Amino acid sequence: MPAIDDFATWEPLLRLLREGDAESLAAPGGHVAGRIGRHGWSMRLPRRFPPPGRALQTEDMRDEKVAVQQVRSALEQTGIEDLSFVAEISPTGRTVLYLLDTGPAVESGLGPYPGSLVLVEGSVPEPWRRLPDPAPEAVPAPSADLDLLKRTLEDHFDGVPGATDAEIAAAEQRLGVALPEEIKVLYRVVGPRGLEWNADFAAAERFYEAVRCEVFPLEEVYIAHAASRPCPWRFAAMEAVSTPSDAAVQGVVGSPGWIVFGDSGGGDRIAVDLTPGPRGHAGQIIMLSHERSIGADLLADSLTEFMTDRDAHADDTRHDDELPAVARVNVRSLTNIEAAVHPRLEVLSIGVWEDDPLSLAPVIGLPRLRTLTACAGTLADPLQIAELKGLEFLELGSDEWRRLLDARAVPRSLSAAAIEVPAREPHPLPIVDLANDILALWDRPPITRTVLEGDLAPAT
Repeated sequence: MPAIDDFATWEPLLRLLREGDAESLAAPGGHVAGRIGRHGWSMRLPRRFPPPGRALQTEDMRDEKVAVQQVRSALEQTGIEDLSFVAEISPTGRTVLYLLDTGPAVESGLGPYPGSLVLVEGSVPEPWRRLPDPAPEAVPAPSADLDLLKRTLEDHFDGVPGATDAEIAAAEQRLGVALPEEIKVLYRVVGPRGLEWNADFAAAERFYEAVRCEVFPLEEVYIAHAASRPCPWRFAAMEAVSTPSDAAVQGVVGSPGWIVFGDSGGGDRIAVDLTPGPRGHAGQIIMLSHERSIGADLLADSLTEFMTDRDAHADDTRHDDELPAVARVNVRSLTNIEAAVHPRLEVLSIGVWEDDPLSLAPVIGLPRLRTLTACAGTLADPLQIAELKGLEFLELGSDEWRRLLDARAVPRSLSAAAIEVPAREPHPLPIVDLANDILALWDRPPITRTVLEGDLAPAT
């Protein structure tokens, strides 16, 4: 098996990268870079074009597949999930290859660049720590009808062995919560395994039409706590929990009252909600979208309504107006920081900006500000960040980070951080060095660097 730290393991891939990016390599500071892992890769490989009149075929990509697989096999042998790499290749073919192992304190980023730096082990953003408000006064909807639900299901699944009381009790003990009566009716009719069709696709389609979702086996029903919806720090820190007074569903990431029992067939989870919003009902049916990491959509006021009323109303917890908790200052949104100031401001994002750099003075002292992201060059005085006492996530350009580090002004309240990577894709190694300097402040494991040298011979 090839070794990951053997230059020969990488040689076929480096030849392809040189072929596909000769112009970048010839420029001052020229390099090729990327990320490769056991489940995928991201790098600038040469584009393949089939002969005129023929579609691109597998054999056209054979050299790429072989080169990538050689590296992936070496990764698998060593137990490494993925590696970033940077290669500097001279016109003579002399090559210096840097292998970058981000380690346990760095999330995956864009290509060879480090993602979010997790400065406090095990930390998660505030929305992932937020529990739903209790809903002790919530009651089932008038549409909940156990007899109607049972008859409707039996019309489609008469004769199917249902779940026993013992099986339902075992599920409740595992979950640590009593299942709603409508869910018990569901499994007493469709069975504890959610029906196994053994490739009988026609029967599976009839089942889906009747129940409107793929019902999980009883042993796979789970509680959608926040931990069940993981999200990288860089994106999760930009979210904020919001539940308006007229919302049916609370806008949290997860809840001990969200009991997931099925799937939409497209990756969206279907759950019964025992902690509804102010205008919701206990036992309402919600959908946790695979495209979002926070909130849920209301599908029906009850399981009975969900399975009997095809015109059941729907609602969600998305709101076009993010203010006041989340404010975005850029050329298309808010035109100044003053417009973002509010006691409830949690997230301030300063994006593309064409005017003079901005002062952070208006937001100093705001009690809930926890996230700040600012594109390079948008801040008049980055050292003002030291006065933002409650920050838990900070993303800045390299120059702004270096100023904070040199002034020993990096906020120690941070749980995670990120370095903005410009669109021009600079050399990754200085950004890696900067990331390690930030990690060192919290005594976190650094990004390690292995240097290999070899000769590819001149390009033909």
